Amino acid sequence: MSDSDDDIPTLSAHTLAALQEFYNETRTGPAHSTTPSEQFAVGAVEEDWRMSQFWYSDETATQLAEEVLREAGEGGRIACVSAPSVYQKLKQGVVDGSDRVSAVVFEYDRRFAAYGDDFIFYDYNEPLSFPASVAPQSFDIVLADPPYLSEECLRKVAKTIKHLSKGKVLLCTGAIMENLAKELLDVKMCSFLPKHNRNLSNEFRCFVNYPSRLLSC
Repeated sequence: MSDSDDDIPTLSAHTLAALQEFYNETRTGPAHSTTPSEQFAVGAVEEDWRMSQFWYSDETATQLAEEVLREAGEGGRIACVSAPSVYQKLKQGVVDGSDRVSAVVFEYDRRFAAYGDDFIFYDYNEPLSFPASVAPQSFDIVLADPPYLSEECLRKVAKTIKHLSKGKVLLCTGAIMENLAKELLDVKMCSFLPKHNRNLSNEFRCFVNYPSRLLSC
């Protein structure tokens, strides 16, 4: 991957208008009363499979948002690493208690800069390259979805996870990575079967390093 501006996808006029409205409201305050779901609509930034984005179904994104919210606890901090659809669910306000935690999205796709300080640019090839504002072990739970199904990618993302998390880890990746995930992060596979908006050819699973009733592990 490259940081070149030429690699940034071109946005549609509709999306540009939505993002410009967000910027305007961030700077001057909303001209009218809006709900969190209006400001952080899931469709405001669309899935781009060319950047290895394969977003969860609405049901899966909601369940994963509920899981990290529960595990973060009151006033907790959540890191969504390459998992923007879960981050947006948290910001929609559709999950009870989401207003009592803070969430940050770590993404290579600079379109998510629309979310202001909640966005941290992230390139898995530089797993420990963060601004000074991102303190080590400062997140109560890290949800990570490595963008590529490869040993190299998982090893680098695991470094990121260990740097960010106080302890709890929720990893979403292919079932084929089970042994390596166990080796790197001491996580176990859950019974819960995550779904995507697009049908993926590889079996996809969730892995955690703590007991989870919601994910059955």
